[in-house]
Amino acid sequence: MILNILEASTRKRVEKTKEELPLEDLKGIIYAEGTRKNFNNREDFAFERAMKKSGMSFICEVKKASPSKGILVNDFPYLAIGKEYEEGGAAAISVLTEPEYFKGKNQYLVEISKEVDIPVLRKDFTVDEYQIYEAKALGADAVLLICRILDRKTLEHYIRICNDLGLSALVEAHTKEEVQMGIEAGARMIGVNNRNLDTFQVDIHNCINLKKLVPKEIVFIAESGIKTGKDIEELKAMGVDGVLIGETLMKSENKKEMLKELKRGIP
Repeated sequence: MILNILEASTRKRVEKTKEELPLEDLKGIIYAEGTRKNFNNREDFAFERAMKKSGMSFICEVKKASPSKGILVNDFPYLAIGKEYEEGGAAAISVLTEPEYFKGKNQYLVEISKEVDIPVLRKDFTVDEYQIYEAKALGADAVLLICRILDRKTLEHYIRICNDLGLSALVEAHTKEEVQMGIEAGARMIGVNNRNLDTFQVDIHNCINLKKLVPKEIVFIAESGIKTGKDIEELKAMGVDGVLIGETLMKSENKKEMLKELKRGIP
């Protein structure tokens, strides 16, 4: 299963990074004077605020490749893409930092977060608390926590770390059991992945079916397989707060126009 491969690869990467910069040294950087803005104040969590605005919130993804599709774009002006998303009305930006299978880099996140005024999600496979502190140091406003690769106790622990750092946690689920796990762990945002990571099959009705399980006070994000304005309208009608869109935008030559098309009919 690809997720197991990604998890193993990530663990090796994190162990190597820890050797170069131990956790305590990383924490020292984060907690240095002047870097604790927004810590411990949930009203200031920029990513969550962006998702709670009226209408549909768009999280637009900066992604060079994926395991299922390979290289999506050969020319990858990631900084220009991030700025184009912001100009097109994105509520937030998702940046892939996984290097082996998604061809991501931490550098992409650092530079994009400095150049845009909207919140940025670090999209990676969080298997160690080190990555959460690292995300804060890189300039992220949110991290992705995938239920499939975490147990409930670990998920709860990671959410607490996010809270302490002023980071939002987007808890990703694919099944009703994972949705329930996220709710019980204290998630304030749940993203349902419409892609089955075993088969790579995509069905946007997966998130529609699972939406009814999530309390209204929890922000609900639909992920994967969203391609048209009609898809957006259907999701909005079901009470979805936001959508995370990657390949549809990355393959578009004019991302602002594609965003405009997706937003058609949505207030």
